[in-house]
Amino acid sequence: MKLENLIKQCIKNDRAAQNELFRQYKDSLYFTSLKYCRNEVDAEDNLHDAFITIFQKIKTYKNKGSFEGWMKRITIYKAIDKYKASKPINIEIKDDILEDALDIEEAEKLSLEQLLKLIQDLPDQYRLVFNLYQMDGYSHKEIALVLNISEGTSKSNYHRAKQILREKIMEINESINPKAH
Repeated sequence: MKLENLIKQCIKNDRAAQNELFRQYKDSLYFTSLKYCRNEVDAEDNLHDAFITIFQKIKTYKNKGSFEGWMKRITIYKAIDKYKASKPINIEIKDDILEDALDIEEAEKLSLEQLLKLIQDLPDQYRLVFNLYQMDGYSHKEIALVLNISEGTSKSNYHRAKQILREKIMEINESINPKAH
C-alpha cells in the first residue's frame, strides 16, 4: 500500500493500516528512541507512546515535508517530555578544556552498539543535548527552547557530553590496545 493511502486509512482508524505503518517504521523510530532514552526498556516505552500520539495526530499531518521526519519529531519530543517530567537540574559548566573536539578516529574504532551505549549512559540532559545537536542537527538556540534552558547551558552541556564520551572512548581504546609504558 502506498504511503499516501496508508495515511488515509490510519486517519480512519483502520487497524490493519495502523499495524502496517507500525511495521514499516518501528525499527527506525526505535533507533531514534534508543538515542534519547536511557535503555532499551525506556526506548520501547517511548516508541509505544510515540505511536499512540502518531495515530492520534495523524490527521494533522499536512503532507509537507517527510512523513518519517514528522514521526521522528514526535518520537524525539515524547522522550524529551518524559525527561522534562523528571525535573532535571540545569548544569552549566564553563571550562576551556571543553572546547576540544571529540576524536572521531577513536570513535570510529567502536561498534555502533558500543557508541550508542556510551551515549545512553550520559547524564540525561547531556544525552538529550548531544543527540539533538550532533545527531539531529538542532541549533543550540532550538535546543534551549525545546528543553527550556539557556543557550549557554545547551552549549556547555554539549561540550561536557563530548568530554565524557571522549574519556570513555579513550578508556575503551586503552583496554583494547594498552600502551607500553
